[in-house]
Amino acid sequence: MSNERRRPPVGSVGHLRRSVGFYGLMFVSLGSIIGSGWLLGALNAAENAGPASILSWIIAACMLALLALTYAELGATYPVAGGSARFSYYSHGPIAGFTAGWASWLQAVFAAPIEVLAAITYVNSVGWVNVHFDMINKAGTNAGLLNGVGLIVAIVLMALFTAMNLAGAKFLSKSNVIVVLWKTAVPFLAIVVVAGLQFNPANFHASGGFMPFGFHGVFAALTGGVVFGLQGFEQAAQLAGEARNPKKDLSRAILTAMAIGAVLYSLLQIVMIGGLEPGNLATGWAKPLGTDPSDFGAWYTLALAVGAGWLAKVLIIDAVISPAGTAVVYVGATARLSYALGEEREMPSALATTNEKGVPVVSILVAAVIGSLAFGPFKSWSALVSVVTGATAIMYGFAPVSLAALQKVDGGRPRSYRTPLPKFVLPAAFCSANLIIYWGGFGSTWKLACAMVVGLALFAVGTCRSDTGAQHTVRNAIWIGPWLGGQVVIGALGRYGDGASNILPNWVDIAVVIIFSLVIFYWAVSLTMTKEGTAAAIAKDAQQLAYDTPER
Repeated sequence: MSNERRRPPVGSVGHLRRSVGFYGLMFVSLGSIIGSGWLLGALNAAENAGPASILSWIIAACMLALLALTYAELGATYPVAGGSARFSYYSHGPIAGFTAGWASWLQAVFAAPIEVLAAITYVNSVGWVNVHFDMINKAGTNAGLLNGVGLIVAIVLMALFTAMNLAGAKFLSKSNVIVVLWKTAVPFLAIVVVAGLQFNPANFHASGGFMPFGFHGVFAALTGGVVFGLQGFEQAAQLAGEARNPKKDLSRAILTAMAIGAVLYSLLQIVMIGGLEPGNLATGWAKPLGTDPSDFGAWYTLALAVGAGWLAKVLIIDAVISPAGTAVVYVGATARLSYALGEEREMPSALATTNEKGVPVVSILVAAVIGSLAFGPFKSWSALVSVVTGATAIMYGFAPVSLAALQKVDGGRPRSYRTPLPKFVLPAAFCSANLIIYWGGFGSTWKLACAMVVGLALFAVGTCRSDTGAQHTVRNAIWIGPWLGGQVVIGALGRYGDGASNILPNWVDIAVVIIFSLVIFYWAVSLTMTKEGTAAAIAKDAQQLAYDTPER
């Protein structure tokens, strides 16, 4: 492998600046967690699992907590921009690093348009807007898609979010704090008001009991919006290269945001189920609100049903602010991932350039353009949730493998935070990521595998054109093919998603995924680069890792 793999970006006039403190980091992660998921996730979960949807949130919180612990140590120990794209590079070389970064970029670049689409959908539901400023097609083959007016509004919103990111990470984090305080306060307000006005304990064993669809429903709910709602804690790690004191602040920021999000979403699910009219559940959980949700969404309908009209108006406002705030964060996160990918010679160097303020302008603009192109083909918020969740799970899967490997070959590096019980937590975290991929269904898994192959093909072209020598690290990354290919095969034999053959019996499928995951995990860790190779890879980021903590 070439010792000159990482290059100083041509045309760079500055570097990412360390200006973001603890609260900025924490609110960036929390702002990613609290988006459209709380407005749309609870109803989807209830329809899939009934009262047992509460278990879906608890299971998701436990699984993602394992991954959050992993990111906390990685981000604090290696505080570099676009961390998800760099950790695997340190442990397994450029091919693994690119693959992890590509998965990270895919989930991030489509998250912003999902949130923008959610905001437009809610605004379009207001009577006056629907009549005089309609933004979504109502019928025909384009039903649910943005019309011309909606597309213009969406692009304008993306331009606005892009402008906020171009102002710099410090401005982004400070403005995000205000938005996140609102986004956090409104769902807690909804919990208190709805629970205070109506709470029916009988709903928790109505129409089939607590678990009317068995554990199949509980697991299906995970990728129907539950995991999507809770993901995003890693965004602080993506901004680690701009953290003022990452060794002190990063792990605390990630774990605090994850804890707040888990408590909030669990309470929302409990209160929604308790607030439903018992008569609406007599025939099952297909329409727990009695009819299809109103155009304004489930929580709006529920607020009106319990007599809190003023809360319904607040929820409409929040239905714009929450998704929009999350979209701002994801435009920035996507840009940091593009920046990390652009630092490799296989990719265009312009991605890693910064202006005099330390802002990765080209990467931000690329994220905005690609995100805007996504508006055309996607019909709804739910249409992309399972795909984005699967891409996120692939990204998450790289983290515990990388941390286990780096603890082995770079264990002497000072660590301000250490993952507890790593011999248990790290393989368990990898198993969690693989279970999320599996529960997302065969239809999503094979499409994601194809998207990963496309990314690797682009990387291969870049390798050949630049003669970087990345092919010499194929051995370190050889496990990635069997990992993703095995997930496609298990998904085809499993019980979730379109095209699944339902061959594997209940629980046997879970055992197969776990055993498969453990085999891949320990194999991948055994293929870690040498200490010298890892040291050389980390040295490429010496400029970001060797920083002075400024006075507060």
